[in-house]
Amino acid sequence: MGRVTERRRVVRIRNGAAGVRPDTLVAEEPLEIRLNGKPLAITMRTPGDDFALAVGFLVSEGVLAAASDVQAVTYCEGATEDRSNTYNVVNVQLAAGVPVPDISLERNVYTTSSCGLCGKASLDAVRTATRFPGLAADPVRVPAEVLCAMPDRLREAQKVFDRTGGLHAAGLFTAQGELLDLREDVGRHNAVDKIVGRAYRSGRLPLAGAVLLVSGRASFELVQKAVMAGIPVLAAVSAPSSLAVDLALESGMTLVGFLRGPDMNIYAGEERIMV
Repeated sequence: MGRVTERRRVVRIRNGAAGVRPDTLVAEEPLEIRLNGKPLAITMRTPGDDFALAVGFLVSEGVLAAASDVQAVTYCEGATEDRSNTYNVVNVQLAAGVPVPDISLERNVYTTSSCGLCGKASLDAVRTATRFPGLAADPVRVPAEVLCAMPDRLREAQKVFDRTGGLHAAGLFTAQGELLDLREDVGRHNAVDKIVGRAYRSGRLPLAGAVLLVSGRASFELVQKAVMAGIPVLAAVSAPSSLAVDLALESGMTLVGFLRGPDMNIYAGEERIMV
């Protein structure tokens, strides 16, 4: 199975002097997600938690809701010409009676480690597809000082980032600041899918009362994934996009950006943040 990190030769220049040494890099490999044996999507990801990534992706697409919706998740053998298993193809087999979405050429998506689901249709599509529409009614309240402490807590727990400096992270917290789960990946959307997928597989969706913190910016895709998982508060250390703010407002989510030290910008749902 693919490793999380790999070693490569690098010429390192420090104070004008050059030297050769090995460097630790984060691994990036393609993962093909199949649904009932049919190809659905390909994402570039850091190997690990592949089953959680696959089912988390399907939660964000509105395919899965209850843990009983899945019959099995398996790696596909014979993914190469010599029939060897590369552990880069995962099949999600739905349980009997679970509706299978239309998997057409238009629906097949390629996702990179940077952009998530490029060209996602509209705000209305997400609002219609969510299995947990009661997000606006979630009564969770988060003290501002607790929220401000979360980035440092997330960074302290990033073990692979310490070795590579090349990973995004997603952390799931309680409103009291307890870190429930942390996933790292070259793609921030993959890290979120792994968080959601692990919660799905343990029967914890919707994630009512939870706070999702992501490194980097808050894109439309990340807000979408949080909405689909029933997460009421999403915070990012960088900026949100305009469409991300629109979706947060439409969905009743609290969206925080530029969460750095004691500072933050609240773009939606400010009533949940206790100053």
